[in-house]
Amino acid sequence: MIESPRRGAAAENSARAHELKRDFGFWSAFALAFAFISPIIGLYTIFALSIGTAGPGFWWAILVVLIGQLLVAAVMAEAASRWPLVGGVYQWSRRLIGAGYGWFAGWVYVCTLVVATATPAYVGASFLAPLLGIHEPSNPQLIALSLVILAAATAINALNRRGLRIVTLVSISAEVLGSLVIGTILLVFYRENSLSAVFNGIGNHGLTLSGLLAAVAIVGWAFVGFESAGSVAEETVDASRTAPKAIVLSLLVVGLVVMYSALALILAIPEDSLGGSADPITDTLSAQLGSGITQPLFAVVVIGFTAGTVAGQASVSRVIYALARDGLLPGHRSLSRLSRRQRLPWVAVLVVTMGAVPLLLLTGTDLYVTLFSLATGGFYVAFAFPVVAMLIARLRGRWTPGPLALGGFSTVINVAAVAWLAFEIVNIAWPRLDGAPWYQNWSVAIMLVVIFTGGAVAYRFVRDAVKELDAPLARVPEYVHPQT
Repeated sequence: MIESPRRGAAAENSARAHELKRDFGFWSAFALAFAFISPIIGLYTIFALSIGTAGPGFWWAILVVLIGQLLVAAVMAEAASRWPLVGGVYQWSRRLIGAGYGWFAGWVYVCTLVVATATPAYVGASFLAPLLGIHEPSNPQLIALSLVILAAATAINALNRRGLRIVTLVSISAEVLGSLVIGTILLVFYRENSLSAVFNGIGNHGLTLSGLLAAVAIVGWAFVGFESAGSVAEETVDASRTAPKAIVLSLLVVGLVVMYSALALILAIPEDSLGGSADPITDTLSAQLGSGITQPLFAVVVIGFTAGTVAGQASVSRVIYALARDGLLPGHRSLSRLSRRQRLPWVAVLVVTMGAVPLLLLTGTDLYVTLFSLATGGFYVAFAFPVVAMLIARLRGRWTPGPLALGGFSTVINVAAVAWLAFEIVNIAWPRLDGAPWYQNWSVAIMLVVIFTGGAVAYRFVRDAVKELDAPLARVPEYVHPQT
């Protein structure tokens, strides 16, 4: 029986309706990852804690973490080149080891990303409040403003992919110009400390080994999210080449901007702002540039945190969509549904929002601090899944690179990346908070046990689907989705 042209066209249109729209270029993928990592989010999140813990010498922790994460990014870029598929970490892990292994990678990654989506919305609210004339906001007011930021991010991600591109590109412009311009002004005109401050400290605020290790754990939060460029690979043109470049370059550019801005602030910071200030960045800029800088600065910060919320939500929604498309989540038919015109995973976006709302309601509590600690450690555990799997494949002689290959140093880089992740996971989880409740000191370990226990329970409901994916006929060794 010969199929009619009309029926054939209808079938083709139906198939296209279930594919993500491929209209992102390199700059869109780069901008998404850049907004997720975000120099503003990274610097404002780590600066006060790090300088209070290790003094001005914490700057070296930024360099250590950047080098370690570049090793991880290089390995992930190679995986993205061979398998430029939506869902990144889950997809690479699944194809290297198996569907069950990939499912747990996706589970840990999704749990971590939901927390990471809530965090920038809440922190961004603390800077939005003064812009709205609320100078001493209460916690309920901050929660309300964070819900507004989250709702705006949800609308952008669920309705129009052009909005996603615009927000991330605006974020790049505001953050880079703000960071580089202000940093340069501080370095040229307002230096209070010599360059020796990053080696010898300032006054009694010197660098110790224990302080440096603690700073490395804190700074670990600043350099995650680069892998999100791989999560949107099926929406990116020529993804096997553009996605790997976006993964590495987004991390490198953000890392250099953070190092430059942090150095400028360290050399301009008054000694009385060291250790005793809740917001040493704002205090330093106000002291050096005048109080008039505060409002424009807060506007840039709000843009950065809002874009980070948008980018984080976009990334986790793609991972949920990828798991659902493979039938590995309850309600997978709904979760894999795309909007008709924009072909966006709008149901997955709404699920991310529903998961983030309860977390925002917990802000201001000890439990939220515990969840924030998980967000840092969870990223590194999720990263370990594909990086360890890549090393196993190399050692077994089963790895075939895609268009991007690390060449003769690939195994050395992979081993170094695994060693770095193992070190940083232990370092982040290490109990070092004097006087804190035991559950905060062990928060990362406790939450990871909870996540893996919950994952083991949830896995029982998807075990049959996992077996089907691992069946010989279901295995897809190479990427077959059209590249353009």
